[in-house]
Amino acid sequence: MDTQVIDQYIDNLMTKSTAEFPIWNIEKARAGKKSGWDYIDGCMIMALLEIYNTTLDSKYLKFADYYEDYRIAEDGTISGYDKETWNCDEINGGKNLFTLYRLTGKKKYKNALEKLYEQVKDQPRTKEGNFWHKLIYPNQVWLDGLYMVQPFYMEYETSFTSGKEVDDIYNQFFNVYKIMRDPETGLYYHGYDSSREAFWANKETGLSKNFWLRSLGWYSMALLDTLNHAPDKECENWNKLKSILIDLCESMLKFQDESGMWYQVPNMQGREKNYLETSGSAIYAYSLLKGYRTGILEDVKFQEAGIKAFEGICEKYLNTDSGDLSLGGICLVAGLGPENNPRRDGSYEYYMSEPIVQDDAKGVGPFILAYNEYRQIKK
Repeated sequence: MDTQVIDQYIDNLMTKSTAEFPIWNIEKARAGKKSGWDYIDGCMIMALLEIYNTTLDSKYLKFADYYEDYRIAEDGTISGYDKETWNCDEINGGKNLFTLYRLTGKKKYKNALEKLYEQVKDQPRTKEGNFWHKLIYPNQVWLDGLYMVQPFYMEYETSFTSGKEVDDIYNQFFNVYKIMRDPETGLYYHGYDSSREAFWANKETGLSKNFWLRSLGWYSMALLDTLNHAPDKECENWNKLKSILIDLCESMLKFQDESGMWYQVPNMQGREKNYLETSGSAIYAYSLLKGYRTGILEDVKFQEAGIKAFEGICEKYLNTDSGDLSLGGICLVAGLGPENNPRRDGSYEYYMSEPIVQDDAKGVGPFILAYNEYRQIKK
């Protein structure tokens, strides 16, 4: 594995991007829109900050600071952010502000964190006590949303409050384990509607039809990052959450392809049109490698599976296109509904219908995160 080539790829992503037009946000580019405040860019900036943390190369911190400083006013107002959409995805970018506040001391980052925490405090909830995914998805819990909010929620509690809401965080995970986990496979359904009213939801269980790789990946990162940010490690709830992560990783290993990667719908490996997908595989490479490095996943088999996953992605989808390195095999987007979009019904055919793209941050960000872990092992 030529790490210099990947380092150059990351450099190109930074040098060819501006705060308004990052080349990694394929969704916005296709729509002809400027980048605003969204989880996609948040994931990419997080990857750059983690590389800074391990290399101390100032170019990564400088770019991350420039990128976030551009869209945050001195009073913490975030350009493009709207609390009233009650969108869990909007919280994800806030995770980087903890790091930037510590490293730069800029008060604007602390002010922005406080504004995002106001949403967390007021976010509508299902009858079980879990956050709605968005206002347009009432009473719905998506695995993606656990990643977008819960690690932020835990780090804020740890950093700025007495931690009085920590049990709320644990309980939201425990609800998902109880409701959304399939006991036969150990995998989790993409979504749950506690009202049973969504057109895609099973009228008896409220669950969506299938398992989607990237949502399972986001969920693994939600568990891992929340565990690492928790102030009360080794308490009963922390150990219970740790066991849930271990159970999930054990289950996912059963579906890992010999290439090291996972399929878009991971439990249907041989089905027509199913494909090895980069973003979810990269997320699992990261979760397995970091989980082992941080001592939460104690069996070395998890690290070995993470190495195999990362190397498998590089072999299959990292390629030279017109002289430049490119990362392919990335599902652009997938979701459930809303009502005016019946195509997004959670069926197998739906997950196969979404575009497969190159160099989108939903794949590139996790790939860089996994690369950062992989490089530490190899060095």
